Amino acid sequence: MISMTGYAYREKTGQDFSVSVEIKGYNNRYLDIYVNLPSRFSAMEMKVREQMACACGRGKIEVYIRIREHNAPVNISVNKNMAKAYYDAMIVIADELGFNKEGQNVIDEKTFIASLMKMDEVFEIEKNRDDEHYWQEIEPLLQEAVKAFCAEREREGKHMEDDILANLEMIESSVKIVHSFAPVIENGIKENIKARFAELLGNQVDENRVLAETASLLLKYTISEEISRLNSHLNEFRAEAKNKPRPGKKLDFLCQEMNREINTIGSKSAIIEVSGEVVKMKEALENIREQLRNVE
Repeated sequence: MISMTGYAYREKTGQDFSVSVEIKGYNNRYLDIYVNLPSRFSAMEMKVREQMACACGRGKIEVYIRIREHNAPVNISVNKNMAKAYYDAMIVIADELGFNKEGQNVIDEKTFIASLMKMDEVFEIEKNRDDEHYWQEIEPLLQEAVKAFCAEREREGKHMEDDILANLEMIESSVKIVHSFAPVIENGIKENIKARFAELLGNQVDENRVLAETASLLLKYTISEEISRLNSHLNEFRAEAKNKPRPGKKLDFLCQEMNREINTIGSKSAIIEVSGEVVKMKEALENIREQLRNVE
């Protein structure tokens, strides 16, 4: 079994840039991948998604890739029209507020340039980068993080599998005890029918009528069929857990079916020992279902 929860972190510092990869996993009904990349590297998102989709079958996966560049070549161009427009607007504001006196411009160069540095679209900054070169550096680190993430999920999955199978053994043990009481339940039904007929009719009991009533009540109250189906579900559960790498959805369905059979056994039987085993089975099954919420 594989857990849907896990965590991994890897980082690397190169000559031109530093990169870190962080992966978090949570339980989820379907596969849901979220990738957080710097906007300038958004073209890599699909490649990251493909890596995660190959490694994970179910769960909410969050991937955070942080990149810090050190020596990337930078080109800065000035939008002259935008700068002039800002300057003209500042002159108009100064005139309106009476800052300019006797035709003298009170806006000095340093103040104007400092203001321009804060204005949008005046400076256009472009970093020259080779995205393929960056990806060649990032991909091995991502693969290393994915490997560590999967190993963490497998370790946690092994612990969950041990706990699930331990609870499954408890259910199997209780089923054997309940099965041993099946003849007692059937004999009790037969004796009750005979006693009721004898009380009403005395010695004039119609054996065929007694057999017909007994068969009718046995069909209604016997638990043999429920035990048979429950054992079948238990066997299928073990086989699925052993042979399938990602059995979560199927095991959850089998738990629903087992719960139905256990409830039916509890409603049919009035024997205290059987009722006690039903309580044990329901408790163990609830523990299994709780663990399965994290199984991929």
